Amino acid sequence: MAAGHVPNLKVERELFDSGASVVLACDEVGRGALAGPVTVGLVVIDPSVRRMPAGLRDSKLLPEPKRELLSPRAAAWVRGWAVGEASAAEIDELGIMACLGLAGARAYARLVEASELPTGSPLLLDGNHDWLSASIRREARVITRIKADRDCASVSAASVIAKVHRDRGMRAAHGADPRYGWDENKGYSTRAHFQALDEHGPSDLHRRTWLHLERAADAPALFDLGVG
Repeated sequence: MAAGHVPNLKVERELFDSGASVVLACDEVGRGALAGPVTVGLVVIDPSVRRMPAGLRDSKLLPEPKRELLSPRAAAWVRGWAVGEASAAEIDELGIMACLGLAGARAYARLVEASELPTGSPLLLDGNHDWLSASIRREARVITRIKADRDCASVSAASVIAKVHRDRGMRAAHGADPRYGWDENKGYSTRAHFQALDEHGPSDLHRRTWLHLERAADAPALFDLGVG
C-alpha cells in the first residue's frame, strides 16, 4: 500500500504562534463498521514537540503491520494521548453521531485526568462536522479540517493510535468468537462477513440496527482499510 501524503506540523505551529500553549488533535475509526465499537483517539502536543516519527501517516494509508509499529512511537511522540469508545449496543440505542460524541468525551475525560489542559485550547478534528464540542461542554475550541488526518501530524498520530487500539479489540473478539472473521475484516462489510451473518445470525458485537442497510451484493469489500 502506498505511503501517501506526508503530514506535517504547519497547522499546529500556526496555532502555537497565535498563542496556544497546547494543541489537541482528534480522529475516529470504526464509524462505518457493522460490528464493534466506534473509537476516538485524542492526543495533545505542546510547542516543544519534535519531528514526527518517520513514516507517520493517516492510518487508512498504512498497512496493519506498519500501524502496529507506529502506534507506540506516536504515543511516545505526543505529550499525552487517550482513547475512548462507544459500544455497538450504545450505537443501536443512541445512534452513531451521538456515540461519536460519547466516545470523544470519554477520551477527553481520560486525557484531562492524566494531564491538566487549559480550557479553550484548540482541538483539530478531522472532517467538516463538529460532533465533539457539545459532548465535552465546549471546554476545547474545536477546529474542523477536512483531511486533517492526512495533513496534520498530530491528527495522524491520533488516527493511528485509535485504529491500532480498535483493531486489537476486534482481534481479541475474533479469538473469543471466530465465526465472523473479525481478525480480517475488523467488523467492516465484506462478503465473508455477510456470509457468516447469514449462517450464524448477528452476535452481541453487531450493530443490529445497521444490518438491514447493507447486503453482500451491494456492499464494497472494504476489508481492513480502516474506512470510517
